[in-house]
Amino acid sequence: MIKKEMIAMLLAGGQGSRLGVLTANVAKPAVAFGGKYRIIDFPLSNCINSGIDTVGVLTQYRHLKLNTHIGIGVPWDLDRNYGGVTLLPPYEKTEHSDWYSGTANAIYQNMEYIESYHPEYVLILGGDHIYKMDYEVMLDYHKSRNADVTIACMPVPWEEASRFGVVVADATGNIQEFEEKPEKPSSNLASMGIYIFNWSVLKEALLTLKSVPGCDFGKHVIPYVHDKNHNCYVYEFNGYWKDVGTLGSYWEANMELIDIIPEFNLYEEFWKIYTNNDIITPLYFGESSKVERCIIGEGAEVYGEVSGSVIGAGVTIGEGAVVKNSIIMRGASIGAGCVIDKAIIGENVKVGDHVEMGVGEFAPSVLNPKVYAFDLVTIAENSEIPSDVKIGKNTAISGVTFAEDYPDGLLAGGQAIIKAGDM
Repeated sequence: MIKKEMIAMLLAGGQGSRLGVLTANVAKPAVAFGGKYRIIDFPLSNCINSGIDTVGVLTQYRHLKLNTHIGIGVPWDLDRNYGGVTLLPPYEKTEHSDWYSGTANAIYQNMEYIESYHPEYVLILGGDHIYKMDYEVMLDYHKSRNADVTIACMPVPWEEASRFGVVVADATGNIQEFEEKPEKPSSNLASMGIYIFNWSVLKEALLTLKSVPGCDFGKHVIPYVHDKNHNCYVYEFNGYWKDVGTLGSYWEANMELIDIIPEFNLYEEFWKIYTNNDIITPLYFGESSKVERCIIGEGAEVYGEVSGSVIGAGVTIGEGAVVKNSIIMRGASIGAGCVIDKAIIGENVKVGDHVEMGVGEFAPSVLNPKVYAFDLVTIAENSEIPSDVKIGKNTAISGVTFAEDYPDGLLAGGQAIIKAGDM
């Protein structure tokens, strides 16, 4: 019989709609980050660094790139005969077949996978956060409290607390109250969406709540377990953790990597972040290139000026181009003489010559003012921008565009170009 003390279930099926056109064709955990990585690399690396060698990755939305990236788990040493990484998309069953309708429902639909390892504990993770955490330390805490469920939490600004599940705990860490995204939070201690359950307790909750529509951990499972008087504890985390669920937080997290003293350090030897690396050519700087305070990926060719930016692998920055405060993802090409400020440019985007991005004044988005609200130019993967056009702030582009798509050569602030089939 195969038996693992603790296995991880990594929820990676989210659409990530608050990232707008960046996730129109790709799952949020597969979005590039830091010039070299994808978001899912962080929880996967945390698992192997914590000694967890059995990880189920639950996928659903636009999972092709995610599946290709993970493969059989070689970069994370998760290509194991017993355990390792397993991709778990929804599948057709003899009855009650359905997509994953909630975080807990996704786990319920994969109980057979969990049971095959006879675990004592199950670690539930999200696939869309940037952080480093030793889950073994959290498990030791869970055991020391004789807990049935332990929730990783950290303080957040009071004005942001309503975005999270918040907990009220006593001096020992025992949870007294749990509220999921309350309008008027009674605490600013926010759930990070990281849970350790005793498997027997989680299994009973999932079976009891299996008919609840959209069954979710924060809305249903945690309140159920707490109401049943199980031992529920807070594990307070004091390190760096970033929910990159909005364009603003995604851009900020990338920019924080290039601070003089970065709050989140990618270069620590004792806690490496692993990824699926391409075998590509070395980085090249042209004779007239200038680079200041940047992360630049392998295989990039820089002939212009780049400052305060994160540049992915295989990117080309043309002669005379100036790129500032931007994220340029792998495989993109920026034409000669371009001026780009505060943009997020997706993978394999082609930008013509003498294009200006980030011009003019801020204007509310006509596409979605809740998503596009951060002064950024956001361009989806595989898009094309013609030469000699100007693009304003707080704009979005998806698809192959042509000069006639830009009235008088300008996409004004707050406007969008979304080609049919690209959303």
